[in-house]
Amino acid sequence: METILIESGYYSHLFNDDPVRPHLTEEFRLSNNRLGLALIDNHNCKAAVCIAISNEVPTNEIELDEFSSDKTNIEKSIAIFYTIWSYDKGCGRKMLFNAVDWLQKNRPEIKRFVTLSPKNNMARNFHLKNGAKELSVNSDSLNFEYFI
Repeated sequence: METILIESGYYSHLFNDDPVRPHLTEEFRLSNNRLGLALIDNHNCKAAVCIAISNEVPTNEIELDEFSSDKTNIEKSIAIFYTIWSYDKGCGRKMLFNAVDWLQKNRPEIKRFVTLSPKNNMARNFHLKNGAKELSVNSDSLNFEYFI
């Protein structure tokens, strides 16, 4: 399996399958300091993740947009995993850790790995089971941090 960068017209159709934030456009996901990665096996997608690069931890989508914008010259060192989905059991976990590896190789300025997760037990259980620590409980979201 390989981790690939999603680009406009290159696996970007996967964004239509996002069960967490289906309303976010391709333009949003691939602009400013945002990117998508896919886990591919034999030309088949096994999982995908969307990431924003920020200098602060957002608690909602408005902050996610603001904190990952290019409006400041502050170096952004936090990867925010704001949606992840898989097509096969166990591939969400693999996607998450492959994304961390990809970021460490391609964006070495990133020092923290944090989520902007829905406020539900499925998200909580997924991240806690995969070794994250709960960072904050917000009005509409949860933040978890992976210490890698």
